Amino acid sequence: MVDASPHEQPPARSRTRTWAVVAAACTGQFLVVLDVSVVNVALPSMRTDLGLSAPGLQWVVNAYSIAFAGFMLLGGRAADIYGRKRMFLTGIGLFTVASLAGGFAQEGWQLLAARAGQGLGAAVLSPATLTILTAAVPEGPARTRAIGTWMAVGAGGGAAGGLIGGVLTDTLSWRWVLLINVPIGALVIVGAAVWLAEGAAGDRRRMDLLGAVLVTAGLATTAYGIVQTEAEGWTAAATLVPLLGGLALLGLFVLVEARAAAPLMPLRVLGVRAVSAANVSMLLLGSATFGMWYFMTVYAQNILGYTPLQAGLALLPASVAVFVASKAAPRIMTRSGAKALAVTGVLVTAAGFGWQSTMGVDGSYLTSVCLPGLLMMTGAGLASTPLATLATSGAAPGDAGLVSGLVNTSRTMGGALGLAVLSTVAAARTAGSGGAAEITAGYALAFRTSALVLVAGAVMMLLWLPGRGATGTGGGPGTRAGNRAGRPGKAPAPALHSPEA
Repeated sequence: MVDASPHEQPPARSRTRTWAVVAAACTGQFLVVLDVSVVNVALPSMRTDLGLSAPGLQWVVNAYSIAFAGFMLLGGRAADIYGRKRMFLTGIGLFTVASLAGGFAQEGWQLLAARAGQGLGAAVLSPATLTILTAAVPEGPARTRAIGTWMAVGAGGGAAGGLIGGVLTDTLSWRWVLLINVPIGALVIVGAAVWLAEGAAGDRRRMDLLGAVLVTAGLATTAYGIVQTEAEGWTAAATLVPLLGGLALLGLFVLVEARAAAPLMPLRVLGVRAVSAANVSMLLLGSATFGMWYFMTVYAQNILGYTPLQAGLALLPASVAVFVASKAAPRIMTRSGAKALAVTGVLVTAAGFGWQSTMGVDGSYLTSVCLPGLLMMTGAGLASTPLATLATSGAAPGDAGLVSGLVNTSRTMGGALGLAVLSTVAAARTAGSGGAAEITAGYALAFRTSALVLVAGAVMMLLWLPGRGATGTGGGPGTRAGNRAGRPGKAPAPALHSPEA
């Protein structure tokens, strides 16, 4: 936590330190989000070099995403208990070492293990980045702008993954999509050690390791069951056993959290309407947009014949769109309100997915890649910032890391499960055919399914998200006004208070 007291340091130095902290937080977030998508264009090269199967390629992506999502709540709670700086340095250190191991992998299982290690490091690092940022910047317009920057950098990391991965794969090797993290991680470690000041640690309650293991195992097992449907069908034992087992583990996680003295995910946090509604909305948005980069990349390479570099360049306009939209969102939000902007952004994203679902074997770059991509990512950028602001602006100081981790967990969990489901949808449509037309029809069905999910999500948001006055720009979601807006005619619920700088 940055000490910005004017009695202890000059204002100019305080401002310099504050924005150095913001820069460190944004760089850390850029890296962890970048590695969700940077491997996509390198997947064909990885498959050739390491002999990976088609399901194995999905697990190069999902091993990272599931470990990231499953342990992020634990990482958020660790930041609250042991200190943000300590967890930031631990996370970036583990992430960097795992990237090095993945870059030198000689077998498929070594790469998957390294990707899971990266996900664990990201789970510790990512919630610390947002709690460090919210501790450094006072609540209000300044914090909204800082969160917008954080969201834009994170979105830009995911969006730029295709371009960066294409450049590195074409000019060097697929290994450099992982090795590039090593020098950047080392620089961030040095900068964070110098500029970050440790905030006061919270209570010393024991960590809920059982909860973390249950939610991660539940997610991984469920995702494995979904992937199995591609080869075995929905009624086969090889599918039903992991599916039911994963759901049972997730149910057991909820029971453990309800009874634990120091739960990983206190269920009371979800009693705040803005927190629960925004996180469900983020999960649905992530389930669609995460798969977009995967399917667009394989469509460009496998159907349109692009090289990895050309595929990355083809998605560059979408990368720019999500960054610009995320940066513009805070200014628009002050006029429209968080709910209106989030719903509008999701509907714009759904329109882009609907357009993309008209893709064909001989599609042109402009109408089959560029323009639909611009629409999809503009909408996603507009929706993400208000949803993150709603979810985090009412966090109590002791729950800041938890709520920050929950935001990222929802988005990444949605992405991991969404990719597994959409890959299965595409494979079912393809029905084992290797023809370009059938493969393209499978990709198109995946985009059409995503569009329907997003439309349903927009309706849910209209009914559930609190309206104006429910963000840091007009009262936190935990304020009395916010609760009255969420529950007309009822007494306000106990509030979560905003973290202090």
